[in-house]
Amino acid sequence: MTIAIEQPQIEEGKGKKIPIESKELVSDSGFVTPETNAFGQTFRNYETESERKDSVEEFYRMNHIHQTCEFVKNMREEYIKLNKAKMSIWECCELLNEFVDESDLDLDEPQIQHLLQSAEAIRKDYPDEDWLHLTALIHDLGKVLLHPKFGLLPQWAVVGDTFPVGCAFDESIVHYKHLKENPDCNNPQYNTKFGVYAEGCGLDNLMMSWGHDDYMYMVAKENKTTLPPAALFIIRYHSFYPLHRSGAYKYFINKEDEENLKWLQIFNKYDLYSKSKVRVDAEKVKPYYLSLIEKYFPPKLRW
Repeated sequence: MTIAIEQPQIEEGKGKKIPIESKELVSDSGFVTPETNAFGQTFRNYETESERKDSVEEFYRMNHIHQTCEFVKNMREEYIKLNKAKMSIWECCELLNEFVDESDLDLDEPQIQHLLQSAEAIRKDYPDEDWLHLTALIHDLGKVLLHPKFGLLPQWAVVGDTFPVGCAFDESIVHYKHLKENPDCNNPQYNTKFGVYAEGCGLDNLMMSWGHDDYMYMVAKENKTTLPPAALFIIRYHSFYPLHRSGAYKYFINKEDEENLKWLQIFNKYDLYSKSKVRVDAEKVKPYYLSLIEKYFPPKLRW
């Protein structure tokens, strides 16, 4: 089942509707964007000295050295099997209570709180888009790869920003300097602008650095979710900051990508700026999200 998404319209004033691109995202009654993260720093600030700055840079050094085409191919072949576990979406959410993302400068809370915070934030501003609420809840569930039953992958192979492999690395990638140690950087097959791809080929034809984004996309697609294509796009590319924050790699996108990118850029605000030390009461909101899970997913999924 495929759900078509029409150009979203937002009520403004007495019956007047305007396209979502024109809507003021920060409103008195909705989600308010904070100026600083949980540690009092600006969001995604990789330069200012902070409690986690050095450990995050070391994380990206390891990530950038090892995310090669060969590594990505091997990971895709292994995890597309979906033979590690069988469980529901909510069971997976609860497993994430055990993990803190080592790549995240903005929050050190268990991952289930990040999922609930982003979902509840987007729910305030888009109450009628239930698919978007659920997408926010599940977008990081691929981080379950950190659980022992999934093979004990290191965090650099699961979390962090993503980028294409098989073509030249863009300088907008966080801690770009460490990519010079990646073997693919010296491979003439991979180190040109287009590499092994063609202009306008579409993001679906790119190999992204391996991690939770691509894995959760596989899980959702192979388990035949009825979420719309824009939701799958958000899941797969929400960590692709070089594209949706810096505008890099746009020469690969096609018309369908352009439409889905609008939704991703809306989603990104709630993914990034909802991070807070104020916890969401999981039991209180659980019935609502269970109803959405039942609507869009089978009871048990292969992981």
